[in-house]
Amino acid sequence: MFIRLAIKSLLDRKSSVLVSLLAMSVSIFVLLGVEHIRHQTKENFSNTVSGVDLIVGARTGSVNLLLYSVFRVGNPTNNIRWETYEKVASSRKVDWAIPISLGDSHKGYRVLGTSTDYFKYFSYSDKQLLEFKDGRAFKDLFDVVLGAEVARKLNYQLGDRLVLAHGVAATSFSLHEDRPFDVVGILRPTGTPVDQTLHVSLAGIEAIHIDWQHGVRIPNSSAPIDNFDDIDLKPKSITAFMLGLKEKMATFRVQRGINNYKGEPLLAILPGVALSELWQMMGILEKTLLLVSALVFLAACLGVSAMLLASIRERQKEIHLLRVIGAPPRFLFFLVELEAFFITLFGVILGSLLLMGSLLVSRDYLVEKFGLHINVSIFTENSIHMILMVFLASFIAAALPSFVSYLRARKGLD
Repeated sequence: MFIRLAIKSLLDRKSSVLVSLLAMSVSIFVLLGVEHIRHQTKENFSNTVSGVDLIVGARTGSVNLLLYSVFRVGNPTNNIRWETYEKVASSRKVDWAIPISLGDSHKGYRVLGTSTDYFKYFSYSDKQLLEFKDGRAFKDLFDVVLGAEVARKLNYQLGDRLVLAHGVAATSFSLHEDRPFDVVGILRPTGTPVDQTLHVSLAGIEAIHIDWQHGVRIPNSSAPIDNFDDIDLKPKSITAFMLGLKEKMATFRVQRGINNYKGEPLLAILPGVALSELWQMMGILEKTLLLVSALVFLAACLGVSAMLLASIRERQKEIHLLRVIGAPPRFLFFLVELEAFFITLFGVILGSLLLMGSLLVSRDYLVEKFGLHINVSIFTENSIHMILMVFLASFIAAALPSFVSYLRARKGLD
């Protein structure tokens, strides 16, 4: 009877209740949406690189090294000599090593010079290896493998020919037009910076710069492609390299050895630790989003409270009738609280369904545009705790109109 009475009371005021329900649903949509996307973004961020034990570069800050080696953002303070890379990579503690050479671009996308071990060992998410959507890894000198976004945005297909530019500017006039590259492979989407990268061999990087010096082509010089077979294209230096170790227990020992290397100043970082540091630097944005969504929910709670408070004045006859049939004042108190509970409950259900539907519709768009793999299932431990807090906040917000109803019932009793 108690529940039926609360439902009938709400239906009797369906216009004002519907407005409060919509406000509550929108606030739940925003609150759970921000929390879910924040959690999923952090998870995607942490999974940008996986299975790499150490990243080594010239001595700089750990975040800076992570940014340019993994996210292709910024530039290194210096390069690493090739002899240093070979010495570290040949250590008996090292299982595999991936060299990284940056500095060129194509229409705003970074070019990564590396070895074929990159496609064999580099992984993301939960140690998921790179996969080819079309084609294969580079094999010839002027082969290029495209990330998924590069191929999609620039509409490249296998067999297309493209020209790299010197430097990383979106618009460059220093083009390697005499040595174009052929597209031989296109990677599947990963939701990581790999999608926005062009991959070529280290020898290819050396070949296009063989007649360049200090970022400028040497005047009156040319090196016909036919002559490259007779030229040593081993790089003199690289930007950074990634290491996979045979024993995880040796990670800190190897890191300490690299950081104390006397041949040149080096820095070895643990990707997971550096990613955590970088995420903490973005913490203010995360907290701002949560604050905005909390304020939206607070406004919805106050709206429900105002609606219930206003309805008390319209329910004088109902309150008097309930008192006549013997309903105690606390009955009216809990009746109003139950009405607020139902508004919140339906608001949570409607808001959650709306959020899951929106994520389902926009999932492919989020992957293509922002590289975000968002799970449609929004019910996690954090979201459940947040929903419980929503009900608690709703109970508190409804306390004032409930108490007013209680006082009116007591006054009628007196």
